[in-house]
Amino acid sequence: MAHDHAHGSGSKRQLRIVFGIVATIFVFQLIGSVVTGSLALLIDTGHNAVDLIGIGIALFAASLVSRPTGGQKTWGFRRAEVLAAGAQATLLLGLGVYSLIEGIRRFFLPPEVPGPGLLIFGAIGLVGNLVSIVILSSSKEDSLNLKAAFLEVIADALGSVAVILAALAIWLFGWDRADAVAALIIAALIVPRAFAILRETGSILLEEAPKELDLDKVREHLEAVEHVQEVHDLHITRIDSNLPVLTAHVVLADECFYDGHAPRILQALQECLTEHHKIAIEHSTFQFDRAKDAAEETHTHD
Repeated sequence: MAHDHAHGSGSKRQLRIVFGIVATIFVFQLIGSVVTGSLALLIDTGHNAVDLIGIGIALFAASLVSRPTGGQKTWGFRRAEVLAAGAQATLLLGLGVYSLIEGIRRFFLPPEVPGPGLLIFGAIGLVGNLVSIVILSSSKEDSLNLKAAFLEVIADALGSVAVILAALAIWLFGWDRADAVAALIIAALIVPRAFAILRETGSILLEEAPKELDLDKVREHLEAVEHVQEVHDLHITRIDSNLPVLTAHVVLADECFYDGHAPRILQALQECLTEHHKIAIEHSTFQFDRAKDAAEETHTHD
């Protein structure tokens, strides 16, 4: 447990550093979008603003997750990170839709944008995002929020590259539509990622099984344990992005309840879940049913 707290503390420290970097980028790009009038830079600035909100929510969620369980909150606030990621993705989706609409409009009515100034602000954004990527790369799989933040700064970096390329096209070739094209490219980066995060958060909230787990194979492994006759009412859900939970009814031969086999079978089932699958399931609840009772229940339902 101490390891988990230390790890969470390290993740929050990384998020705080990235928050500071993104805040700095946001200020510079906001100034740049006003000075240059660039849509691409404005969209990238808005993207950074969503990042700031998202990372701030992630930090708040990380603090909630570390609170102890109690009362009616038997899992504490572990799902706060799922709700935070969903809120961030919703903001991203709104920004992406705006980018598409405004980008198309400006493609046909391109305003004049100063290439050299746009290049400077795009380069500032790229450097800051690259530093953020390095900071988050070691912990991006630790939680849905960290994964979302990592994907955000990657998309920001790609957005900054698009801004730089647009600046060069305007500066060197006088192609004013390059700014609108860059905005559309940034929108194309934002929208699919927002949908992906929303899909994953929705999967957790709808209590779907993790895609890495095949329920039929999990059932086969459990039924292969000695003395297990059948596994039914098998459910695998996730409390948050890193906490799968399993419940199941396990039918045992009647004699297992009297000869001392049951505790050993329980241990074997738990070892199966932690060792034989792509995701270790460490939180499991089994109800042992006698074969006789299970047969009677089946007959009654028929």
